Amino acid sequence: MEVKLWNDKRERELLESYADLYAIIKSTEKLERAYVRDLVSAADYEAECLKLISQFNSLSSSLAGAVTVPRFVQAYRLDCPAALNRLLQSGVPATVELRAASASSAPAATATSAAAIAHCVQTFITAMDAVKLNMLANDQVRPLLQDVATSMARLGPLLPPDFEGKVKVNEWLGKLHKMGAADELTEQQARQLNFDLDSAYSAFLAALPAAGL
Repeated sequence: MEVKLWNDKRERELLESYADLYAIIKSTEKLERAYVRDLVSAADYEAECLKLISQFNSLSSSLAGAVTVPRFVQAYRLDCPAALNRLLQSGVPATVELRAASASSAPAATATSAAAIAHCVQTFITAMDAVKLNMLANDQVRPLLQDVATSMARLGPLLPPDFEGKVKVNEWLGKLHKMGAADELTEQQARQLNFDLDSAYSAFLAALPAAGL
């Protein structure tokens, strides 16, 4: 006798999303443990961790209303404390936290907190994810870029006024300001914005102290 796991397409997609969420949490736990044991380089860890965090944020948003992550973890008896800390509490890789802590203690950045740097990282990730998910209407893109610009401005002396990331984001805000709320970026514009955000994010991470990494 055939056992059906779902009754319709919607239930099938929900179960597939559950499977993806399970895999992301387990993968993050393994990655965190590998990093602590020095089994993966800081650069490889950070790249993979950022990808997992991005995937987790997108998936958890789509599952909102269906299940909460704590309930999911409890239901499937997941013992992944490091993953839950990284995905739910921190939201950024451990390498970024270390650089943020170093920046916070630097003489030239006494007003800069690790939380502010972590928040800036999250705004970049959210904006880049939105573009990749084809959220290209002006009223979708502009608020996210404004969040990025605001979070960079709050970092004070860590990022000078002519910082590459600030310049590029402000240029895009200027372009979007001239568009209507429902106007959408073209495919070419979206590709350029994604490239500019990625470049700005890389420059932002490079501007943070190495923190011995």
